[in-house]
Amino acid sequence: MTTPFFGEFMGTAVLILLGNGVVANVLLKKSKGEGGGWMVIASGWAFAVLMGVITAVACGSPAAHLNPAVTLGFALASGDFSHLVPYVCAQMLGAIVGATLVWLQYLPHWKETADPSLKLACYSTGPAIRNPATNAISEIIGTFVLVFVVGAIFSKAVAGTGFVSGYGPYLVACLVWAIGLSLGGPTGYAINPARDLGPRIAHALLPIAGKGSSDWGYALVPIIGPLLGGGAAGLVIKAIGI
Repeated sequence: MTTPFFGEFMGTAVLILLGNGVVANVLLKKSKGEGGGWMVIASGWAFAVLMGVITAVACGSPAAHLNPAVTLGFALASGDFSHLVPYVCAQMLGAIVGATLVWLQYLPHWKETADPSLKLACYSTGPAIRNPATNAISEIIGTFVLVFVVGAIFSKAVAGTGFVSGYGPYLVACLVWAIGLSLGGPTGYAINPARDLGPRIAHALLPIAGKGSSDWGYALVPIIGPLLGGGAAGLVIKAIGI
């Protein structure tokens, strides 16, 4: 049962459950975490990445990408595209399941929250200032940093013959924390097409009390931006040989 597909599915489900869960905890009315702020959200997402990666590895995916942009970036860096389609399918399915669990976890709170935009924010990202071009640039930069620095973390120059088992995921979580705190303000830092599209699909399909639009007009930005950023990082990693 512990296969790379299952690992990517389970790891992404945990990532979204805990990541979107912290957003719901902060934004939904009558939650005990209501009003916790950006530091809570950025920290929660960092821990979500850590737990998602650990879950993915334990369930059979040592790569633990959890992100189509990461999968694409490292496919371009290595020239091996054999994992691209199965990993992305597993990540998308896991993201939808994780988002569905967030709905169940906070079931009474959707009705208590009047603002539909807050409910959508518990699923998908949205820009602080809506401008598709600059929003896409923000996602490209954030995802480039994610993929390039992950490559640096696991490079021979940094990791040598390999980290002590389990140490690498902590560094990746610190990286995501840094991205959230430093680069996350303009768009909410999707930096992961599955993280945004999977929950957006769940938002559209689930009977969430009082929900509004799923904002499909913005949906391409957190898909195309991260893929461009991750792909560019993969090509740079290949070019400089880290």
